Amino acid sequence: MGLLSELKKKALTVKEQMLPSTEFDAATLPWIDHSEADIAAFVKNFTPRFPLTFDLDEKLRFWQKNGYVILEKVIPQELINAYWEDVEELIEHPEKYKLMTRIDLPKFEPVQERLIKDFPKEDLKGKYVKLNDFHHLSETGKNLMTHPAIVNFLEAIFQQQVVVMQSLTFMFGSQQPTHQDFPWVTAKIPSHLAAAWIPLEDITADSGPLYYYVGSHKLPKFNFGNGILSNERSTRTPLEFADYLDKNCPAHGFEKKTLLINRGDVLIWHSALAHGGGLITNPDSTRKSYVCHYSTKKALPFHRYNLHAVPKEQEYHGVVIYEHPEFGEQENILKAEK
Repeated sequence: MGLLSELKKKALTVKEQMLPSTEFDAATLPWIDHSEADIAAFVKNFTPRFPLTFDLDEKLRFWQKNGYVILEKVIPQELINAYWEDVEELIEHPEKYKLMTRIDLPKFEPVQERLIKDFPKEDLKGKYVKLNDFHHLSETGKNLMTHPAIVNFLEAIFQQQVVVMQSLTFMFGSQQPTHQDFPWVTAKIPSHLAAAWIPLEDITADSGPLYYYVGSHKLPKFNFGNGILSNERSTRTPLEFADYLDKNCPAHGFEKKTLLINRGDVLIWHSALAHGGGLITNPDSTRKSYVCHYSTKKALPFHRYNLHAVPKEQEYHGVVIYEHPEFGEQENILKAEK
């Protein structure tokens, strides 16, 4: 590291320690996160991009109070089938595809994230596998993550151009400790973040289902020692963060719920909703799921793997998806059926 870079890093460290951020910037909050948000007036004047398949007024009120919504029976079964066929093709022929994958097993330490072809095929079919950004390869993945029902709700809460940030595909439950997304999945505006959890099968109680604390998006933010975002300068750990959430959510009266939803439903949650992966009590029970994070073009004008280049854009159902800066001809290599 050069002298100038070292000085900049020290200056940033001092700034974070002296003036740590303790909350989202009120000036850039999505409209619905303001306490005075008038949902009735908004719905009256809002023109959705697609015909609504849910009660927008009801869902927005539920979101404002609880920090999440469930859109029931909105995703066609054939779209889910087509996406899982792409996943199976990837796992069956990993040598053909350029995709970063993570397997959180001790035998792969210290490099648990690597190109998919560098993992044994049998391990790709097991637990603790996370397929990162498979939507770049799969057109069906792009169509699924930008389904009109999801787009209508995201455009309503953001009132800006929606941009895809990343996607994660799982076969089994993650068993991830309690966390909020915004400290790690970061854009220029941390509050411009939402996620969709799309079950690719009916979810059972023994599969390590997702859990969340209802209303926890209103919990005071955790301080990592240098503000509300976690980075290399933070002095507090993810486990301390999880402990803070698990103790303070119940103390504030935020009920813990387990997500048992069905194929065709979608959970959309707020960037500050505390959630995690439950314990897998049946080792043979899968929890096939597709998790997608979204921001706005104002907050994310770049692909996160190349912060300084103007990204190439694709558009699906009105949502911008930046092409992966390193995938080249692998972008959309798995074509969607017309």
